[in-house]
Amino acid sequence: MHQSNERIGTIAAALARAQAELMNPEKTLTAVIRSPFPREDDRTFRYASLASGLDIVRKTLSRQEIAMIQTTRIEQPTGQIYLTTLLAHASGEWISSDLPVCASKEVEAPHRMGAALTYARRYALFALVGIAGEDDLERLMSSRDLQRSASLSSRQGRKERRLQGF
Repeated sequence: MHQSNERIGTIAAALARAQAELMNPEKTLTAVIRSPFPREDDRTFRYASLASGLDIVRKTLSRQEIAMIQTTRIEQPTGQIYLTTLLAHASGEWISSDLPVCASKEVEAPHRMGAALTYARRYALFALVGIAGEDDLERLMSSRDLQRSASLSSRQGRKERRLQGF
């Protein structure tokens, strides 16, 4: 969820200047998505580390007097851990986004929680400042996957329209 001051003109202008300078971080790491289907191949994609993204983002944002802060909180009713990514400008204006990370029970398996938190920090930060840190996964999807996804989206849209009375 996105939140901000009532007015964000100054931080928006500063962020626009920063985005003109920002470059996507180098994708030096590789991940493998294992196919659950025996007849389908695994997929690999390249992505940038959180550290390389932070190096680029901090330097560029600081020149525009924008600080980046990432914090976590636990939503008590659900036990969900959330990550808040905040961009704060010297003018006092700010914008932020919240992203669910994992259930708090994952604290029992710190490596899983740590991996989920690193993943969330990278995605939230890169999205908020407008850079890409990974390959386009749609490019990696097979045509059958894309057709299946389009079919599901189409069915969901029809169902939502029926519920709304259209």
